[in-house]
Amino acid sequence: MQHIDIVEAQAQMSQLLEVALNGDEIIITRDHQPVLKLTPFSSNRKPRKRGSAKGQITIAPDFDQPLEEFQEYME
Repeated sequence: MQHIDIVEAQAQMSQLLEVALNGDEIIITRDHQPVLKLTPFSSNRKPRKRGSAKGQITIAPDFDQPLEEFQEYME
């Protein structure tokens, strides 16, 4: 992990992007406090498939009926 000041990072952005794309993390600081982190983007998610939960979810027939505990508020 490499730390670099924001002013230096502006001057070296193309080099920093290459380093980040190669898998290294780069922390950009302002006044010695971290403000940004450059890391390569990776998505390990599988794309969602429509209908993949079909038949696995059921809704009770009375799901929208008022609850007994709230009857006094409904009057």
